[in-house]
Amino acid sequence: MSWKGWVWLIGLACLALAAPAAASPFSDWAAVVVAGDWHAHSGAPSEAFDNARRDVTQAFEQAGFDPANLRQFSVRPELYKGVALTKSDPPAIGQALSELTAKAQGGCLVYFSSHGAPMGVVVDQGFLAPGVLAGMLDTTCGKRPTVVIISACFSGVFVGPLAGSNRMVLTAARPDRTSFGCGEADKYPYFDQCVLESIPKVGDFASLARTVQVCVAAREIKEGMKPPSEPQLFIGPALKPMLPLYAFDPPKRN
Repeated sequence: MSWKGWVWLIGLACLALAAPAAASPFSDWAAVVVAGDWHAHSGAPSEAFDNARRDVTQAFEQAGFDPANLRQFSVRPELYKGVALTKSDPPAIGQALSELTAKAQGGCLVYFSSHGAPMGVVVDQGFLAPGVLAGMLDTTCGKRPTVVIISACFSGVFVGPLAGSNRMVLTAARPDRTSFGCGEADKYPYFDQCVLESIPKVGDFASLARTVQVCVAAREIKEGMKPPSEPQLFIGPALKPMLPLYAFDPPKRN
């Protein structure tokens, strides 16, 4: 090859190295991650929900969400020094979504890890009802692509009220079933652990949901938990063809 050819190849290599990395499709999404309780199902103290909140946040940031557009909520924020946390409270969650969606207008992610009941998900001393969360999302996220993930017993009650053409809803259980892994010795609820194990292996939210469903079923069989929680999934018709375009950043290798 002539010296001119080598110069040309070297120039191309320099341009490739200098080219900025493509922005994540989630860099302009607003996100909230909420730990709604600090008790095990026995009533004893448990770190399971805050562990999930902390590590789910990190996993989604590694997948491409901008930390500047993400808020974390805990029932006991004062215990976690050095972390920007807001006290878990439905009005505060709604206010955070309002503030975040004013600047990050690409889409919304809402994630809860807590106990649940047929009337809704536990948030501190009360319940956040499906209709209340639906109204919150209508007001803040509107018609933007929106992913809602609720890790709680009976969380399937949220699917109908939250279902929308632009939304994906993934819940840890059917409306009439409990989920598992909320004991004082559990690091995470089973569902949250499956989310954390699955995010590095998949490319988008649709594949995440399907992988988590398989993971939860396998874990419950292994541990002998009955009846199965049967995580529920809804993907709206307008969002379904778009989800593969919202690809997670590839996991970072050491």
